Amino acid sequence: MNSHFLPGISIDCVVFGFHGNQLKFLVTRIINSDLYALPGGFLHEDENLSDAAQRILFERTNLSNIYLEQFHVYGDKNRRSEETQRQILEGIRASPEAVAFLSQRFISIGYYALIDFTKAEPIADYLSASSEWRDLSDIPPLIFDHNQMVQKALETLRITLDHRDVGYNLLPPTFTMSELQALHETILGEKLVRSNFQRKMLSGGLLERIEKKMTGAAHKAPFLYRFRHDE
Repeated sequence: MNSHFLPGISIDCVVFGFHGNQLKFLVTRIINSDLYALPGGFLHEDENLSDAAQRILFERTNLSNIYLEQFHVYGDKNRRSEETQRQILEGIRASPEAVAFLSQRFISIGYYALIDFTKAEPIADYLSASSEWRDLSDIPPLIFDHNQMVQKALETLRITLDHRDVGYNLLPPTFTMSELQALHETILGEKLVRSNFQRKMLSGGLLERIEKKMTGAAHKAPFLYRFRHDE
C-alpha cells in the first residue's frame, strides 16, 4: 500500500454512462470474492481532491478530463461492516502494512461522473477481479454504504437533469429527440409525454436542430439535435 496516501480519506465514484436507452453505472468485483464496490481510491499527500478523482477514473476507464461533481461526504462511524472488511482483506491477501492502512476509519468523498459509454474501457485495478457496467435496474448489493451512494448520486443527477451538462456528457454530439427523452426517462424512472417533453426542451434554449436528419430510420427520418455551445 502506497505510504504517500493521506490516512483516513477515500474517494468513491458513481460513474454513469448511457447506452441502449438505459442509464448504466460502473461496479468492480473485489478480487477473490463475490463482493461488489464502486470504483474508488485514495488521496496522495500532494494531490487536490478533484485531481485525485480524475486520476482514479482514468485508471478505471482510460478517459481523461471527465465531467465530475462532488455530491456528498460519507463519515458515519458505523459505515463499514467488520465482516465485509474481513472478507475484503482476505480476498486481496493484503500485506500487514496494507491491513493497517485499510483497517482505519475512512471518510469518503462521493463524486458522480458522466462519461461517453462508447469511449470508456472498464479496467479492473489491483484490488479488483473485474469492472463492468450495470443497469440501474440491476444494482447488486454493494459493500458498506455504496448502495446509498448510488441512490444519492442519482437523486442529485435528477435535480440537475435540465442543465446542459447532463445530456452533453452522456449523449453523442448529435442525437434525436427520442434519444434525449429516453435519457430523461431512465434517469427519472418514469415515462414522459412526448409532446410535452419536446415543447419543454425546445423552449429552453439549450438545443439547436441541425439540417441533417438521421439516416437509416425505418420510417420518416427524425431530425437531429445538438446542445448549443456556451456563449
